[in-house]
This record gives sequence, C-alpha cells and structure tokens, in this order.
Amino acid sequence: MNAVHRFGIGLAALGRPAYINVGRADELPPGRSVEQMRTATWDVLDAAYSVGIRWVDAARSYGRAEEFLGGWLTARTLEDMTVSSKWGYTYVGEWKTDAPVHEVKEHSLDRYRAQCEETRALLGGYLSAYQVHSLTEESPLFQDVHLQAALAEAAADGLRVGFSTSGPGQADTIRSAVALEVSGQRLFSTVQSTWNVLETSAGEALREAHDAGLHVLLKEVLANGRLATQPPAGLRTVAARNLVQPDALALAAALSRPWADTVLIGAVSPAQLDANLAAAEVSLDENDLEVLARLSVPPEIYWAERSALPWT
Repeated sequence: MNAVHRFGIGLAALGRPAYINVGRADELPPGRSVEQMRTATWDVLDAAYSVGIRWVDAARSYGRAEEFLGGWLTARTLEDMTVSSKWGYTYVGEWKTDAPVHEVKEHSLDRYRAQCEETRALLGGYLSAYQVHSLTEESPLFQDVHLQAALAEAAADGLRVGFSTSGPGQADTIRSAVALEVSGQRLFSTVQSTWNVLETSAGEALREAHDAGLHVLLKEVLANGRLATQPPAGLRTVAARNLVQPDALALAAALSRPWADTVLIGAVSPAQLDANLAAAEVSLDENDLEVLARLSVPPEIYWAERSALPWT
C-alpha cells in the first residue's frame, strides 16, 4: 500500500529566510524575499496536495508560515486538509538571515492566549491541532494550572491540543506530558517529536503515546538535512540496496515505525519533495533495519551537534 497518505509537510524552512537545515540554499530563490518565499511555499503545497498529502504543520515562530499557509488554503478553497501549528516561540528574526536571535521561547498563559489569537486570525477554521512548541520537563506548563486549564478549554471546544519535543530528554517529556490530566481528562491528543536513524531515543515513548491514543508526528526525519547531504555509510548502503537516494531511505525508516501516524517532510521545493516521496515505495527488510539500528547515536551527542548548526 502506498504510504504517501502518512506524509505531512512541515514549513519550518519555508516560512522564514533563515533556518538550520542544510541542503536548502540551492533550492530556494536567491533573494528569499517575502513574496519569493510565499511563492516557494505555495509551490510545495500545491505539489504535495497533488500527490495526496493532506497534513501541513506550521508554528508562530516559523516567520510567515501561517500567513503563507492561510493564504494558500483560502485561495485553493480546500476542505480536506489537516492543519497543525504551534505556540510558545516568537519569531524575532525580522526577515534577516543574519539576525543575532531568530526566536524567543516562553510557555506562559499570556503567550498562549496572544499567539492562539494570532494563529486563528491567520488560519481561521482550518486550524485542527495546536501544539506547545518544544515542551521539556523544565517547562513551567507542568506546574501552571491556569495554562493547563486554558488548553483543556480549547480541547473541550474541539481543538486537538498537543505538544512537540526537542532535546536529549524527549522520552521523559513525552511520558510526563501523556500522563498530564485536567479534571480527570488527558490534556494532550497529539505529540510531535524528533525521530530519525541517528536519534531514536524517543521511539519507545512515542510507541506508548500512540498506544494510548495520541496522534504521533515525526519531525526532523532527515536530521535537518544532514542525512541527505552527509549520509553515513550504513544509510548509503541500505539506500543503494533499495534503489533510492539516502533522503528517501531515511524517510522510509520513519515510515517503518508502525506507531508513526504522520511523518513530516521539510522539502523547500517540488523537486526536493518528489525525491523524498520515493520513500513511500520502499519496503525495508530485517537486514536493512539491523543496519539502520546501528546508526543511532547517544541523544546528548546528537543534540550537541544539532545545536551547532548555523542559521543560514
């Protein structure tokens, strides 16, 4: 069965001129003006929709991603899209690739209310799921009962409330968040986490979340482009054996996780998307999976390397 329906589009690298993904520069318009990036976003969304992809993920901190997405949804008058976004970071890059700071994090009730209003103004009734951006065990959300109550109220009104995770402590954060209840009801119904062949530490916790009924989204499946531009030897070997490029093989590895409901693709051009989509036709055998399992590195090392990636 073709797995394209399990893919979603992530807009982290399209809604703003700078991001940490490698391998995107040659695929983007040289000026990266607002209008150029809007067009690039719409081109990817059109290509994704044409092949059957029906999930798109954005965030308040992804520059103008929500604006671009909202405009596209309105122009295309689509009724069959699932749209998720995130709150908790504010974009402060002022559309500069060399900004000293690109985003600022704050998990507070005031930030949630302000950003939820901003998101709804741009996405309107298309918004399906709203996620806490990069939740960690240290987040004040776990002690802020007023914030929890506000999120529970949104869930009661029909919005799917979720969270995303980053950092070496993803597994513990996932388990703590899944266990969080308000008035006897589980608060979160979606979780979006980093999982790729280098960083597999959240896998078991994500399986548990899936079994508990949460919708699991995987992000950074290409390790911010590193698995496409600098693939380890084992990945290249398995890719060659399956007659695909390393980027498609890395995505196929994510699709092979039965608990992964949606695998996000961060393509910035229709050409990149087309290359990525070859993953949907790959069926990995036990030997392939054994080789890929040996590529995993300790999460502390993975996240240290990720934090060193420059914004370009």
